[in-house]
Amino acid sequence: MVKLSIKLPLSYSREDIISEILSALPVQRDEIRETAIVKRTLNLSDKSDIHYDAAVAFSASPEREAGLLKMKKKVSEYPSYKLTLPEYKGEMRPVVVGAGPAGLFAALALAESGACPILLERGLDVDARGKRVKSFAHFGALDPECNVQFGEGGAGTYSDGKLKVGSMDKYKMKVLSEFVLAGADEDIMYSATAHVGTDKLPGIVKKIRNKITALGGEVLFGRRLSEIKIKDGKVASVVAKTADGEDAFKCDSLVLAAGHSARDVFEILKNIGAVLEPRGFGIGVRIEHPREYINELVYGKNYPDILETASYHLVTHLKNGRSVYSFCMCPGGTVVPAASEEGGIVTNGMSEYLRNGENSNAAFLVSVTPEDFGSDDPLSGIDLQRRIERNAYCLTGSYKAPSQSLASLKDGGLSSSEVKPSYKIGTHLFSVNEYLPDYVCSSLSESIADFDSWMPGFYYPGAAVTGPETRTTSPIRVLRDESGESVTVKGLYPTGEGAGYSGGIVSSARDGIMIAEKILEKHKSEM
Repeated sequence: MVKLSIKLPLSYSREDIISEILSALPVQRDEIRETAIVKRTLNLSDKSDIHYDAAVAFSASPEREAGLLKMKKKVSEYPSYKLTLPEYKGEMRPVVVGAGPAGLFAALALAESGACPILLERGLDVDARGKRVKSFAHFGALDPECNVQFGEGGAGTYSDGKLKVGSMDKYKMKVLSEFVLAGADEDIMYSATAHVGTDKLPGIVKKIRNKITALGGEVLFGRRLSEIKIKDGKVASVVAKTADGEDAFKCDSLVLAAGHSARDVFEILKNIGAVLEPRGFGIGVRIEHPREYINELVYGKNYPDILETASYHLVTHLKNGRSVYSFCMCPGGTVVPAASEEGGIVTNGMSEYLRNGENSNAAFLVSVTPEDFGSDDPLSGIDLQRRIERNAYCLTGSYKAPSQSLASLKDGGLSSSEVKPSYKIGTHLFSVNEYLPDYVCSSLSESIADFDSWMPGFYYPGAAVTGPETRTTSPIRVLRDESGESVTVKGLYPTGEGAGYSGGIVSSARDGIMIAEKILEKHKSEM
């Protein structure tokens, strides 16, 4: 296939695509066979002519494609991005810990290769998990083992399901294709603002799990990793706690994809001698504007109804050397309680597929580095997160979150927001100065003027500011070598966001597949 960049109206058909191809290239209509959009981005440079910039791939005869490829400035080759994995040749079943994107796709790739993996998840299946998450969101009844962070699907199941793809490769194509096969809309294959929706993700996750088990894999819930046993510098087995005791599993390949909030797992890794490095991340708050207000800021007045709920991305670099940036923007979404430890408040954002809630929210984060952690201990970033989360809890005396207006965040003082916070447990009026470090508060305050200059109208004095947001990414990296294994423990494969090698659903799932591939290649070479 060959690829071509074209312009498309907001409402387009296959005939529009073909028409653009015919007008751009010396090709006849009957020469065009299959067509597909491979990338689509909304162009907002002229609010009176909002349209899509798209890349489309189409096939013709080999001779015709060869001739078109000579027009290098217009046409390029579009690869197939086909992933082919070798057959598993090992004697022991691999164990995967964590059923988030990295663990699920590692297990799926291993299962498809005949490895019959065992997937252990400390939380519950997605249906039972949903009940625990709702109970916490409405009543503040936290289950530390099954919540927004832990359970089938991982933290991404309750975050809108944003899919940041970037440059396509065979691993990402595999991830997106599996999501579509499991029920996601086909536009995730090419849309620059692709998302699945928190309401759709549970069903999709369940179908991926069923595919793993149909291929001979085993998925066990309510199994919290409690010990990794090492013999002669190699993984020999793992032990998982259950409601009734413990289960042990012999293995020589352990895919550790426990996520960035599995703080007890980092302690286990430290104790067995895995090399851990502290890693910078972001700390901040969630800011909520009215959804329609953001739509008009982004699209202009009287924008076409066909447009999806507007999103944005903002970043500024301050004179104090810190960056402040928006993260996990949730158009038409809600701010949700995301704690996994008792006595701490954590916020996150989520949107359902339609993104039609009253507010739109995003995290606004200040960059922090290991120099801010106050210790050389590799786990000191976790300590910083925990202090902030507990500070917030002590202020409100419950899982109700501290909240204020954007005006009071910018100028000091303390005032309630005009926008009603969507955080369902409830909020109390407190300033960020009472639970966040001074350097975070001052950076957030200073950044607002910059954001308002780049997106005029962003400064909406009555916008709601709710926090804290601390679980943005892993504060730790578990060092691994070119084989994907821990540099000190053979057979241990640190994987995904929790291990410090990805950030988001697609990159985590991609990392899981890549690690599975490394396991398969290792056993193939040992034969």
